[in-house]
Amino acid sequence: MGLVELVRQALSGLLMIEQELLLFAGFWVLIGTLDEVAVDCCWLWFRMTGRARTQRITGDAARAPLRGKAAIFIAAWQEDQVIGHTIRHALSAWRQDDFTLYVGCYGNDAATVGAAMEGAGTDARVRAIIHERAGPTTKADCLNRLYRALCDDERQSGRAYRCVILHDAEDMVHAAELAVVDAGLASADFVQIPVRPEPQAASRWVGGHYLDEFTEAHTKSLVVRDALGAAIPAAGVGCGFGRDMLERIAQGRLAEGNPGPFAAECLTEDYELGVLVSREGGRSRFLRVRDEQGELVATRAYFPARFRESIRQKTRWIHGIAFQSWERLGWEGSSADTWMALRDRRGPLTAIVLASSYALILVEGILGVPRILGWETATKPPPMLAWMIAVGLFSLVWRSVVRAALTTREYGVAEGFRAILRIPVANYIAIMAGRDALASYIRTLRGGEVTWDKTRHDAHPASLGGVAAA
Repeated sequence: MGLVELVRQALSGLLMIEQELLLFAGFWVLIGTLDEVAVDCCWLWFRMTGRARTQRITGDAARAPLRGKAAIFIAAWQEDQVIGHTIRHALSAWRQDDFTLYVGCYGNDAATVGAAMEGAGTDARVRAIIHERAGPTTKADCLNRLYRALCDDERQSGRAYRCVILHDAEDMVHAAELAVVDAGLASADFVQIPVRPEPQAASRWVGGHYLDEFTEAHTKSLVVRDALGAAIPAAGVGCGFGRDMLERIAQGRLAEGNPGPFAAECLTEDYELGVLVSREGGRSRFLRVRDEQGELVATRAYFPARFRESIRQKTRWIHGIAFQSWERLGWEGSSADTWMALRDRRGPLTAIVLASSYALILVEGILGVPRILGWETATKPPPMLAWMIAVGLFSLVWRSVVRAALTTREYGVAEGFRAILRIPVANYIAIMAGRDALASYIRTLRGGEVTWDKTRHDAHPASLGGVAAA
């Protein structure tokens, strides 16, 4: 067989691969486009009818006394670089006195314990709780230890807390958060405020892609969920739970042998907890509120700035939300709940579709060489495939425009422009995280232990001057 014939056979195989990739990627891009356009239409309708308006809060309302005592839970393992800044900023930002900041630490992490104690100073509103087990356990296990400390404090004081608010060790809170959460819990059992990743000059691409994703999710997607009455997943930060609802969930966990409301074996215990509120018949709300200066009442933080850390973090999210929640929570709820659960759990499929799309680009690049040389390699696609390709191009343009517009609104024109350029970065991280999440899930099916594969934080917005104190 001659060289020319071998080349022709290779090209014939590549053309077959091209066709299959086009069919596979085109079909799932079509499904994804219909899903995203449906969410966009719902959001625009709710905006026009006034059901998705961002509320306002005055300075006096932001400093108003709380309706009852609030407990803030922070689990901290190897967070000595940031926990002190988080505590100091929270104590200075929140003017109310009727709250207790519970910080969960471990005896074998003296650096974090010392940083937490230094950040608290002599402020009686902070309680450092040392876990009786060596760290790291899981975040949920640490939060359950804080819950037991809360219950002990209630028994000793004879006074019950009204709500529990979750935060992470690297968070920078807004001054109006307590007031917003407190007001929201007057008519709900669980409320979530937005998360606002902070721009990082040293990581415009990896750290910056969180700006685009959280802005789109917390400006549009969660607003639609709230308006539809679907379950609101907790983000683990800036989320407040009514004390009675948390106790009800904790009682239900006892049958599973779980010593608290947080599922110790779950990697995304916060997500699951938010969904369980709806399953228990409670009301959930997502609250978008701006202060007098127009700033969003949100939790601010720096997100991972390097590929490896970002992939690890998103691996944990996909493992917990796509695999564990499917297994643990099933598909109960309304049609809106089912729709949103499908969106939440699409991470592994998204990774496969994205990988197929980039493989298609590679194949097209290879086939481009003989086409330039004049070899006949073009085949007329079937009409349906041609429509799929057109929909894919429309989807790419539409998603880029929407993402850029929302990011521009929150962060300015420069970040809005970068949002388009960051799409390949976000896609690469999604592909690698989807692959690693599947491998991680398979390990647990084989008996592997679920551990706290946490993200390490070395910087805090309040310490670097990234954000003025709210």
